[in-house]
Amino acid sequence: MITRDDIEFFDDMEVFQEVLVTPTEYSYWVEHKIVTEGDTRLVENVLGLVGEAGEVAEKTKKLLRDSTKLDRNDIIKEIGDVVFYATALANFFDSSLAEVLEMNMNKLNDRASRGVLQGSGDNR
Repeated sequence: MITRDDIEFFDDMEVFQEVLVTPTEYSYWVEHKIVTEGDTRLVENVLGLVGEAGEVAEKTKKLLRDSTKLDRNDIIKEIGDVVFYATALANFFDSSLAEVLEMNMNKLNDRASRGVLQGSGDNR
């Protein structure tokens, strides 16, 4: 997890590059990479999301099982694939990555304010 101290440390070192793409720009970019339509697109995007999330899980499993090193660039690439398919699904449902991010932040902030971040159930 990135802490405030980490951010301040790396800000001083100028390690991070400035990100020049917005969530909305990314949503439009993703839309131009989609190759399927209709229900086929929905299924392909859902399966793509699950598959890419599975690759993140697989790399993590090997880290625990085999004590292998988790390569930062490899895991970031896989997370990028997860974000791609999540964005494609948002687009399919006439939304955008920006709306997904905002709704998720609002949902988690609401849960935090009510002390129910932990637990189960979508509507806690």
